[in-house]
Amino acid sequence: MTRSVIVTGGASGIGAGIVSAALAAGWRVAIFDLDNPSLQEARARLEPRGVLCIALDVTDETAVAEAVTRVEAELGPLAGLVNSAGIGLDAAVMLTTPQQLRRVLDVNVVGSFLMSREAARVMRGREGAIVNISSVSGIQGNEGRVAYGASKGAMNAMTRVMAVELAPLGLRVNAVAPGPVDTPMARQWHGEEVRQGWINAVPMRRYASVEEIAGAALFLLEGSGSSYITGQVLAVDGGFTIGGLSSGTTASANAGAEGS
Repeated sequence: MTRSVIVTGGASGIGAGIVSAALAAGWRVAIFDLDNPSLQEARARLEPRGVLCIALDVTDETAVAEAVTRVEAELGPLAGLVNSAGIGLDAAVMLTTPQQLRRVLDVNVVGSFLMSREAARVMRGREGAIVNISSVSGIQGNEGRVAYGASKGAMNAMTRVMAVELAPLGLRVNAVAPGPVDTPMARQWHGEEVRQGWINAVPMRRYASVEEIAGAALFLLEGSGSSYITGQVLAVDGGFTIGGLSSGTTASANAGAEGS
């Protein structure tokens, strides 16, 4: 049976990696993204391969419903949704405005909620899956991430609640929480000092590749090895969230301090 999946934010970054992985696995794919050069490039490159590219703001409830209906009509029954659309904000608590906070929550939380609710309406009874792309910032208190971290923490909670409520409908809901990922945006915005700081904080001492995050998302989406997994937030972070004290993150002055 033909399977179709929607990937929001699928024109660039992690979302684009998930699109590639889903295509390789035989899925029919729809990309929902803002009308920008990345979507235009994706349309030119991927529509000849049968990918449906729709310009969409995920916070627009009416547009979301119409677009999901279009996917069903053009690609066949929907079996999966990956919520990868999102925006970030790196600002200290005292410098974050209410307007900035509301905007991040609107896109990252409300947008994912609207997409998930509409997808659930059409996927019920089909053993479908929803995968939310969260972040380690929703698990740990990363400096400068009060808005972004709050949005991803809310996404994690939403994942668990939806998993409970949608399980009787045959739907699984999980999340992937990436650590630092080597995306074009990260290469643009992470200067050498920031990049080295992340590397030092990750026990595996490197950034993830986009393909590694996409692989985790596809595992949760496909169901062949994850059919009994729901409500989980899978940290794909090289050990960042469980790293504790390590030689890469502690000063030499701390050596021998424990037990003294």
